[in-house]
Amino acid sequence: MEPPSSRAIAVQPATSPEWVRDAVIAGGGHIVVPADASAIVWSAARNASGLREILDAHGHLEWVQVPFAGIENFVPILDDDRIWTCGKGVYAEPVAEHALALALAGMRHVAGYSRATQWTGPAGRNLLGAAVTIVGGGGITESLVRLLTPFHCRITVVRRTVEDIDGVDTVVGQENLVDALVGADVVFLALSLTPETVGLIGKPELEVMEPHAWIINVARGGHIVTDDLVWALENNVIGGAALDVTDPEPLPESHPLWSLPNCIITPHVGNTPEMAVPLLSARITENVKRFINGEPLIGLVDVRHGY
Repeated sequence: MEPPSSRAIAVQPATSPEWVRDAVIAGGGHIVVPADASAIVWSAARNASGLREILDAHGHLEWVQVPFAGIENFVPILDDDRIWTCGKGVYAEPVAEHALALALAGMRHVAGYSRATQWTGPAGRNLLGAAVTIVGGGGITESLVRLLTPFHCRITVVRRTVEDIDGVDTVVGQENLVDALVGADVVFLALSLTPETVGLIGKPELEVMEPHAWIINVARGGHIVTDDLVWALENNVIGGAALDVTDPEPLPESHPLWSLPNCIITPHVGNTPEMAVPLLSARITENVKRFINGEPLIGLVDVRHGY
C-alpha cells in the first residue's frame, strides 16, 4: 500500500469551522479522512484527548497542526513520532498591541480616572523613557519591542536562551529574573506556560518590584500566584496589575481582583476571534503549502520543552 499523498490533509474534529477547511484547500491540500491523510489540522484547542484518539488509531500521520500559540493542553500527548506545529507567532501583533494598551492605561491612571465619580487630582507616570522588563522572548516580545520604539524605553528581556534581540538593551536568562524586576517601571509577561514557569511571579518577586511598577500579563494566568498578587495590590507593594489572563479563568464574579482600584482586567481578548481567524487561516495555508513542497514548517513545537 502506497503512503498517502502529502496533499491529503485531514481536518478534525468533524465540527471544525469552514474557514479551517478553506485554509487547507487554499494551501493546495485535499481534505480526506484521517485514514487516508498524511497530516492533520486540529481545530479543537481544548480537546486534546480527541486528537490523541485519532493519532493512536492512525500512526502514519506525519504532521499535526494545532491552533493556539499556548499548547499546554496538548503537552501530555506530544511525541517525537511526527512533526508538531502550533499558532506560535500568529497572534503576536494583536496581543502586543493589547499589552501596550494595558500598560498605558495602568501607568497613566486611566483605569482610576474611569472609576471616579468626581474630579480628581493628577496621577500616573510616563511610559516614555521608562525601564521596561519583558519576560519571554518569542513573537509577542518582538512585536512589543517594535511598538515600544517611539517611547525610547530601556528594555530588558528575560528568556530561556540568552541571545541578542533587535531593539533590546539587555537580554538575561531566567535565573536573573529577580534582578530584571528590580528598577523596572513596567513588567510584561509574554512567555509560554510550562511546568517551570507556573507561579513564576509570587510574593518574593513582587516584593522586589518598584512600588510604582505595573505588571502586565498577556501570557497565561498561571504565571502569577493570584493570592500573592492580591496581597501585593491590597498593600500597594506594586503600583498595579493589568491582566488579560487570570488564574482561575474565567475569574469568578466575587473575586477580590475585580474590586481593586489598581487592577485592570480584560477577559482574554488580546486576540479576539475576529483577529484570530484571518491570522490562523494564513498560517494554516502557508504550512500546508510548505508541507506539500517538503519545506520547513512555521511554528514548530519544541516537544522537549513543551511550547
